[in-house]
Amino acid sequence: QVQLVESGGGLVTAGGSLRLSCAASGNVASIWYMGWYRQDTGKQRELVARFAIDGTKDYADAVRGRFAISRNAARNRWYLQMNSLKAEDTAVYYCNAVSKSAGDSWGQGTQVTVSA
Repeated sequence: QVQLVESGGGLVTAGGSLRLSCAASGNVASIWYMGWYRQDTGKQRELVARFAIDGTKDYADAVRGRFAISRNAARNRWYLQMNSLKAEDTAVYYCNAVSKSAGDSWGQGTQVTVSA
């Protein structure tokens, strides 16, 4: 199994920055993908950014150029640096891992609120 814990959400004014962190424990060696999703009220959960095991990064069009995903060498912590935040970035952000051992694993979510 893989356990995930997010931190770093909060309230920020438009144009500001936040950094989210995800700490993974358990069978982290089996993780294929690590990333971030978000879900706003009444909407479907959507991919924000993702790291593949080969280092390939994917970003949603809405955040490309403003957000950056990174990870540590041990691949048990990853981060989402969010710059130039907009009101439409307001959502609950979830840390995600896809692993051979556990399939999809999710963190508890952290609220990001951007005030106009």
